[in-house]
Amino acid sequence: MSKFNVGDPVMALDDDLQGKIIRLEGAVCVLLSDDGFEVAYEEKELVLDQSRKEALDFSGNFSNLASQNTEFKKRPKKVISFKKEKNIPPMEVDLHIHKLVKNQKGMSNYDMLSIQLDTAKRQLEFAISKRIPRMVFIHGVGQGVLRSELEYMFRRYDNIRYEDGDYKKYGVGALAIYFLQNQ
Repeated sequence: MSKFNVGDPVMALDDDLQGKIIRLEGAVCVLLSDDGFEVAYEEKELVLDQSRKEALDFSGNFSNLASQNTEFKKRPKKVISFKKEKNIPPMEVDLHIHKLVKNQKGMSNYDMLSIQLDTAKRQLEFAISKRIPRMVFIHGVGQGVLRSELEYMFRRYDNIRYEDGDYKKYGVGALAIYFLQNQ
């Protein structure tokens, strides 16, 4: 009785040879090497290649499972929800007067403030009409007149919440506006 079976993966003890047994002829095993040659060895010169046998057993079990027409249930997809407010960069409106007009020579402080407030109101109405969730008004650091006028204007809207802008990005010269809109 042979200790090997046809189809067993084996390795030669004295040679660097691996293969699979294709025939048994008494105490002689004929194997097909991984290189594609038929080689005859005595049983005592061969050892079972356990790692390849386990791999073959596993693949055999897997093919048996696949052939049973077993229905596998798909895992439900995970819904990952992010807050839109955090992912969308805010609309930025720079209210520095040199960004709004080409030349401010001869303009009074009142004229400059009027242009800045008109621009802020126009941009605010645009953001509300386009349902933009948040925006930042960059007013700069000065005597605080523009900031107080902006805060006064924002208080006239019911659907607006405002706070200081991101200090790391804008310093103390910005106001962040959040629109409270129905979803």
